[in-house]
Amino acid sequence: MSPQISVIIPTYNADRTILETIASVQQQTFSDFELIVINDGSTDRTLELLNSVADPRIKIFSYSNGGLPVARNRGISQANGEFISFLDADDLWTPDKLEAQLAALQKHPEAGVAYSWSYYMDEKGESIHSSNTVSFEGNVYANLLVGNFLESGSNPLISKQAIDSVGEFDSTLASCEDWEYWLRLAARWPFVVVPKQQILYRQTSGAMSSKIEVMEKYHLIVIERAFASAPLELRSLKYQSLANVYQFLAHLCLTRLPGASGAKLANQKLKTAIGLYPPILLKKKTYVLLFKLLLIGVLSPKIASNILQIISKKRATRLKNSSKEKKDIFSTL
Repeated sequence: MSPQISVIIPTYNADRTILETIASVQQQTFSDFELIVINDGSTDRTLELLNSVADPRIKIFSYSNGGLPVARNRGISQANGEFISFLDADDLWTPDKLEAQLAALQKHPEAGVAYSWSYYMDEKGESIHSSNTVSFEGNVYANLLVGNFLESGSNPLISKQAIDSVGEFDSTLASCEDWEYWLRLAARWPFVVVPKQQILYRQTSGAMSSKIEVMEKYHLIVIERAFASAPLELRSLKYQSLANVYQFLAHLCLTRLPGASGAKLANQKLKTAIGLYPPILLKKKTYVLLFKLLLIGVLSPKIASNILQIISKKRATRLKNSSKEKKDIFSTL
């Protein structure tokens, strides 16, 4: 008998996190799943660690390296479940993630996608912040055109019928392939939300400017493609969508590029965002970025960075201690 849910984990050289990620699936309150791990040509100890996990629900498939979209597509081809969820090899789920999302889809059988809210965590899982808490449901296509509110590839639970209707992930995209895929789903299927933080999205530090340039390139490709096929009445949202991307890139420049060079590039990206869509000045995220840039301009980048890190750690501590539920989340890390 086929499992109700197929969980697909694409992994490439993830020996530092893969066992913790798998454990977060094994600890799910919903247990009728198969766990498909696509070993995408790893050259570290990933495969050795995978083979050490004794769980009959785990199926491991090894291929030569094809990249994340190809690995997800290979996982889909092996999936037997009525529903499919993807989980990146360095992210985590809260124990009730699958149960809550499946219940939401069963309550709304017309829907093809259920999503939840996220936490952002650093590489060590020590600094955690809440993400946006939006509750878009039904026809979310316009909302998703403005920005990827699902935030990562580790978020949704999707019906196999919905996946079959839109096909595979686009293997030509080196970034933003998840947003492009969610847009295709949103054009055909209603979405439902589980209004809880259930995805712990790990953010790596020290991203090089070349990586940010790649992200910019593919964000723009996805936006151009999406609005070229969008209904005429939604095409006026394009500048808002572009502005949100440049605001996001400004944030990456500040948090992942060192010193004055990161601040300078962040300032350029934020100016571009404001020029494209001036109302973005009214957003809290824009105020935060402007405050950080002002702080760096007044102080040295090193001193400003230390102050911002202190603020970030205090926020994470407040979140960690704010409720029993969130303490439980931290205890699973």
